[in-house]
Amino acid sequence: TIPFNDMWDFQKEVVQRHLDVLSPPSSSETTSSSSPSPSGLDSVILLQHTPVYTLGTASDPDFIQEKGRVDIVRMDRGGEVTYHGPGQLVVYPILDLRRYRQDIHWYMRALEEAILLALQSAGVQGAMREDDVTGVWVKNNKIAAIGIKARRWVTMHGLAVNVEESSLANFEGIVPCGLEGRSVTCVNHHLESPITVQEFSKHIKDALEKVFRIYMKAPSDTRIMTDFQKVSTEI
Repeated sequence: TIPFNDMWDFQKEVVQRHLDVLSPPSSSETTSSSSPSPSGLDSVILLQHTPVYTLGTASDPDFIQEKGRVDIVRMDRGGEVTYHGPGQLVVYPILDLRRYRQDIHWYMRALEEAILLALQSAGVQGAMREDDVTGVWVKNNKIAAIGIKARRWVTMHGLAVNVEESSLANFEGIVPCGLEGRSVTCVNHHLESPITVQEFSKHIKDALEKVFRIYMKAPSDTRIMTDFQKVSTEI
């Protein structure tokens, strides 16, 4: 498992590699029309974190009901409070969306689609989206959360899927994603034979390759668990 702040710093390093090779930004970072960064800079990081509650830029700290239970970090993604810890697969795609589609809403729906495909491949039945909220749900319980940020169309942060039952314990200390009265679940609650985070990561890798039409290869930087080379611009 990796401490959240260590990986946050590393994400910012990888994002900066993209930004360093882009032309100067226009008046709006998210509407810049500069050329995309080289394809080899795109990366996908898969990992498990040490226990942490994270708050988005506008999150309400009152949704943390048991302060002192685990570390708390306020960071630069959207969304409300969530939990990361062992037993949960966290995925950070760092992509230049000029190579895919310059549409943040499309990107978030694409991440949800990858989660749905991975869950189906792993044998979880009944996973679905819900109107007006991000993430993926099974039988009214949230199984995966999404929170992202983009600078000049380069994404960071990403998605988290609860895989093993151990991933659920510290959710008791918060109102997950600020949704009162809603519960969380994990992959293994919906399988006859439990799987590990490492086993589920193969399903999410395959799903990301399908949704984004990419090929993921071994990392050149040993601190990155997975990176990839773009093979198609059509999605």
